[in-house]
Amino acid sequence: MFPTTAHGAHTARHAAERWLAAQQGRSEPADDDSTATASLLIAELTANAALHGRVRGRNARLALALTPATLRIEVTDARGERLPAPTPVADADGDGESGRGLLLVASLADAWGCEPHHPGGKTVWAECARRAARTGR
Repeated sequence: MFPTTAHGAHTARHAAERWLAAQQGRSEPADDDSTATASLLIAELTANAALHGRVRGRNARLALALTPATLRIEVTDARGERLPAPTPVADADGDGESGRGLLLVASLADAWGCEPHHPGGKTVWAECARRAARTGR
């Protein structure tokens, strides 16, 4: 669980990076493409929850599932009426500092989506094939 604030999203990302490193038998996150991709996806999904999923008094939840083939990242927030949709590239402000996050998620993740929860809330998820699964090693 993390507060739906910029600091909460930042803290959740760092905790997730430490957890992933521990799952790989490391004391610190690896400096490789798959770790960087996971970190970017976690950062974007937690930041989106803090920005678009904020409900006073409610936290968001970050969950990671690691299998031999896949890393699944899930971020659940309390705003089910605000489902994510990528901004088309033509509509994105070329000089703006925001508005492209889900385009980034779509380009980095092997799959992503959103599951609304009733009566409220949603889970936005992204999956990445693990490097060993991609290369057959």
